[in-house]
Amino acid sequence: MTSARLRLGSRASALATAQSRGIAAAIAADPAGPIVDIVPIVTTGDASPGVSFDSVGTVGMFVTEIERALLDDRIDFAVHSLKDLPTASTPGLVIAAVPPRANPFDVLVRRTAAPLPAEPRIGTGSPRRAAQLLARRPGAVVLPLRGNVDTRLRKLEGGEYDAIVLAAAGLDRLGLLERLDAEGRIELLDLLKMVPAPGQGCLGLQCREGDDVTRRFLAALDDPESRVAALAERALLAALGGGCHAPIAAFAHVTDGVPRRLSLVGLVVSIDGSAFLTRTVDGVMDDPVALGVAAARALFDDGAGPILGRDAIVAPA
Repeated sequence: MTSARLRLGSRASALATAQSRGIAAAIAADPAGPIVDIVPIVTTGDASPGVSFDSVGTVGMFVTEIERALLDDRIDFAVHSLKDLPTASTPGLVIAAVPPRANPFDVLVRRTAAPLPAEPRIGTGSPRRAAQLLARRPGAVVLPLRGNVDTRLRKLEGGEYDAIVLAAAGLDRLGLLERLDAEGRIELLDLLKMVPAPGQGCLGLQCREGDDVTRRFLAALDDPESRVAALAERALLAALGGGCHAPIAAFAHVTDGVPRRLSLVGLVVSIDGSAFLTRTVDGVMDDPVALGVAAARALFDDGAGPILGRDAIVAPA
């Protein structure tokens, strides 16, 4: 690797490619920046599009092969959807930047602009989304859904579902959100309707710990507010012992005022939606990990342990 070129490892899906091209363009906007070559990498999750998460496992299924390419020096950095990245860091690798966060919320995409029936068939591949739908939409029939965004939309429009739940950020990065909204088919699921996954809407730019040249270029894209929010959310997830597909949700944001503070909403819900706990905590911006752990402890104090099948948080006291 020279300072003139960087190799960016990316999943080959349309969404991952769009995300990677956006980061490559941001780096190229610096006249002194390097040329970025995108290197497609097939992950376990991409190679098993029709297999359920339960049968293939979930931890690292969209990142393991990319991290291996980094450690083997076949690429210089990677662009991950931060919600897909395991909370346990891989030795030798660092998240060098978290660019400005996109829309962090989920959206309900209807098959048509007509109102949903009383017992709508709603598709999702996420236990977090499924559990919140069951808890908050009585009568909903939640059905499994896998595949990339285009595949999910085709299944919706083919009549397999009345609606599906997708991340607003992904639809926006693919240029689909505006069209679907104009067709009257979008319902934004804000915090009162569905708490998002930890890190949703955030990208994580990952590189080798000792690669100072790459780290310097990536650091220029870092957004401090997005980074601290993501750190708090991921700390909560780690403390509760959840993976990226556990029925655990979190959303943090920097509040106005002097000094500015960080507010974090955490949620734990049973798979069937019958048990549901949420808690909001706030703290200083300079220790987001401590805030995430505090929120996890608060949820345990409220009774999250039996829901999660754990008797303590994972983080140290």
